[in-house]
Amino acid sequence: MSNGRQAAERAGRRAEIWVAAYLRLTGYRILAQRYRTRSGEIDLVARRRRRIVFVEVKQRANADHAVDPVTARSEERIIRAAEIFLSRHPAYVEQGYGLRYDLVTVLGRWRIRHQKDAFRGW
Repeated sequence: MSNGRQAAERAGRRAEIWVAAYLRLTGYRILAQRYRTRSGEIDLVARRRRRIVFVEVKQRANADHAVDPVTARSEERIIRAAEIFLSRHPAYVEQGYGLRYDLVTVLGRWRIRHQKDAFRGW
């Protein structure tokens, strides 16, 4: 792995930690971080009230670089991984929890932009 790639990986992990803290402070309970399946990975899985939220975290230097951070292919990967998560935790479905797919972008080092319901998985 190149030094640039390693630096980007470290920045992404820091952004995920920062976003998890932000979500906790705003009333979410973190259920999983870096949830990996054969189909893909979900950065964060959180719960708030009766809703399960699958969160994609993107770290960008500034707002200009934050345009279209989630591709259709990424959405499909996240949706498949979310389906696996729910199949492994059927109580959320049985109890009627709602689902949502959010995008949280960390701009620079500290600014967070939380886009709720960034795309639909159904």
